[in-house]
Amino acid sequence: MTSPAPSVALRPLTLGPHQVWPPVVLAPMAGITNVGFRQLCREQGGGIYVCEMITTVALVERNPKTLRMIAFGADERPRSLQLYGTDPEITAAAVRIVVEKNLADHIDLNFGCPVPKVTRKGGGSALPWRRRLFARLVRAAVDAAAPAGVPVTVKMRKGIDDDHLTYVEAGLAAQDAGVAAVALHGRTAAQRYSGTADWDAIATLKQALDVPVLGNGDIWEADDALRMVAHTGVDGVVIGRGCLGRPWLFADLEAAFDGRPERRLPSLGEVAQTMRRHAELLVDQFTAGSRTPARGERDGCTDFRKHVAWYLKGFPVGSELRRDLAMIESLAQLDDLLGKLDPTEPFPVATLGQPRGRTNSPGKVFLPDGWLASRDDDTVPEGAELADSGG
Repeated sequence: MTSPAPSVALRPLTLGPHQVWPPVVLAPMAGITNVGFRQLCREQGGGIYVCEMITTVALVERNPKTLRMIAFGADERPRSLQLYGTDPEITAAAVRIVVEKNLADHIDLNFGCPVPKVTRKGGGSALPWRRRLFARLVRAAVDAAAPAGVPVTVKMRKGIDDDHLTYVEAGLAAQDAGVAAVALHGRTAAQRYSGTADWDAIATLKQALDVPVLGNGDIWEADDALRMVAHTGVDGVVIGRGCLGRPWLFADLEAAFDGRPERRLPSLGEVAQTMRRHAELLVDQFTAGSRTPARGERDGCTDFRKHVAWYLKGFPVGSELRRDLAMIESLAQLDDLLGKLDPTEPFPVATLGQPRGRTNSPGKVFLPDGWLASRDDDTVPEGAELADSGG
């Protein structure tokens, strides 16, 4: 178990006209942060819940899949959308579409993706190294959003690797461009999701900027968020892998930032109820976009399968039942299988504070030829735009 969390005093997070309490942001995660999952998390506690990443070129070209992904609940406010792009002109065009069509209330720009298919083209976490291009792109987005009063934020990593750090310079450039806030994942692209997040780097960025700074990395429990705030002085936190299979983390975060001690340790029966609610929301989402209810139910259940292992982590559930739950095709089948779980089984406290979701080893960051040679080359990387949204 970790040491007791300190008490912290924070104000609501201000993003343009939006006052956000608690100061918590759900990070966009490909294949995860769709309408159904965001609603499930919003039912637990307040904050900003960001949809899956949308690529600027796909939005500008009106890609049907991308347009379907830009969906929000009727009561979802502020509506938060993350854009990925590498071309300032295309990014500005995408932002203008967002504001003219009233597609979102907040725009975040992705400069944190460490995936090789992105960095080898100069995108994601590789792009801030080209500081002039980075500044141009951020300013283009801010200027395009300004007439509608839509705040723009950026999310980034420390840099490419320990020898090519960019986060302070990029944060200052983003601030100069007029962003509402900067979020930092305390890892380099080379670290991917390995090792320990560098909270000292987040503290350094907070000291360097006047705009709000959000910290991301190794927040597995609500008390981790309090420790991050105490250690770094950040204005809020970004939650990614920590909420996988644990949407009630947002209830704990709300309690923590309100100064309340309660934390949820749901029994297996309560987890089963949450699993059922999650699957139901996904079925509703997919049914709304499907020609037939049967197809919507099957697609929603299929989408739910990836969450089963996260929900059951640490619980004594047999491999056969786990496998069957990860192969469901209907809500009736899910109900039958959930009924075989022991509802009295207590929460496995040994899993508290443990990493969730993807983990991997550090690795080489693939970059375009000559990428590191010039920091001031603002040429748009060839082929760096992604045609498909979601990551």
